[in-house]
Amino acid sequence: MTGTAITVGVISDTHGLLRPEALDALKGSDLIVHAGDVGSAEILEQLRAIAPTFAVRGNVDTGAWAKTLPMTDVVAVGPLHLYVLHDLATLDLNPRAAGFAAVIHGHSHRPGVETRNDVLYLNPGSAGPRRFTLPIAMAKLQVVDDRLSHEMIELRV
Repeated sequence: MTGTAITVGVISDTHGLLRPEALDALKGSDLIVHAGDVGSAEILEQLRAIAPTFAVRGNVDTGAWAKTLPMTDVVAVGPLHLYVLHDLATLDLNPRAAGFAAVIHGHSHRPGVETRNDVLYLNPGSAGPRRFTLPIAMAKLQVVDDRLSHEMIELRV
C-alpha cells in the first residue's frame, strides 16, 4: 500500500521579489523550503500564508529580520530528512553518512539537480530578479513513503 504524497515547494534567491508565478507554482505545497537570499521578512510572510515555511539565511540576508534565520536547517518530510543551506561550498558534513535524502541549496542562481552517493543535490535556481541569461526557476519535491522525486519548474515571466 502506498502512503500519501507530501509536496515540498523549493525556492531560493528571491532577493526581495516574490513573483506571482512563483506563488501560483507553490500553491498545493504541504511545506516550503527557501534556500536563502530571501531579501525581506515580507517574502517569508507571503510563503507562510501558503504553507509552513523553512528558510535559511543567505549572504544578502543581513537585516535585523534575518538574524533569526539559521545558516543551515534540517527539514523532516515523512521519514526523510533534507539538509538545507544557501551556498553548497559551505557544506561541512557528509550528507549520506548523516542520513540525509537530499541537500537543498541556492546561491549560484543556476537550477540544477544531481544524485551523488544516493543523495539528491537540488538547486532550484533563482525565483527572484533575473541574473544574466539564467532562467527564473524553482522546484518541487514529492515524498511518498521513503521515495523522493523532484520536478524542476521554469517560471514563465
